[in-house]
Amino acid sequence: MNLTTSPLAGQATHVMRFATSEREARRISDLLFEQLDPSQAAVSTFEGEKGWLVEVHFASAPDQACMTALVREASGGETPEIAFERVAVTDWVAASLAGLRPVQVGRFVIHGAHDRARVRPNQIGIEIEAALAFGTGHHGTTQGCLAAIDRASRIKRPRRVLDLGSGTGVLAIAAARTFRRLVVAGEIDPWAVLATRVNARANRAGACVRAVHADGVRHPQVRAGAPYDFVLANILLAPLKRLARPVRALLAPGATVVLSGLNPEHANAAIAAWCGQGLVLRRQRRIDNWVTLTFVRP
Repeated sequence: MNLTTSPLAGQATHVMRFATSEREARRISDLLFEQLDPSQAAVSTFEGEKGWLVEVHFASAPDQACMTALVREASGGETPEIAFERVAVTDWVAASLAGLRPVQVGRFVIHGAHDRARVRPNQIGIEIEAALAFGTGHHGTTQGCLAAIDRASRIKRPRRVLDLGSGTGVLAIAAARTFRRLVVAGEIDPWAVLATRVNARANRAGACVRAVHADGVRHPQVRAGAPYDFVLANILLAPLKRLARPVRALLAPGATVVLSGLNPEHANAAIAAWCGQGLVLRRQRRIDNWVTLTFVRP
């Protein structure tokens, strides 16, 4: 399966890129994620030979002055040297597919179609191709959440599961196939909703994953699925803080909440927001400089 449903896929586009320190790269990326329309821009951050690189691919030519001002605002100091180029999306999508390797977390193996044969019978293989929706299993936040799902399955079997910010649907699929329960997957990006549905069907979980276009927990189907006893939210600090109170209202007694999308300096703010709603922090795990938090409602 090769998912290319985003408006950015298969057409010429533009890219902005610059190099900076790891701290600055993460700070600037967070601001760009929040400011840019995900259907028109895809932000990526990764370590290169000369430091950390930030790349933003656009569906059409961006306002270079505006983008430079955004970067300057987020950097809080000297603006890094920014380059704007015109590229073909198919070049970097093909490269990402070629470099995609299976990721094993507990019983889960997240892989592309070219590695399907590597999945052993006692493993849960989830086939996700590189695409513009977030979540191929290679990111530390996704791995932290997968580990939490695997650990929870060895303790008890949740009855009602919610995944907020489903991306490609990898976490919703992992939960559905592990717990064998219906998973409500809410996502603000309509292209990611489609990605979740396509991937769920391709991974024999279409009947167990209900993907809805939702902003937080306000969608009727999200609220109808409550009370939840297992919640996943792999997003960013700002929405995680905003969601603490409304999600708390939808939790069953003894519910588990797994949060990620946090770098270490953001973890305490997320802990304060959710502990402020009466939840208890049970576990904090760090993978590739990203933190995954597990809470329990007493």
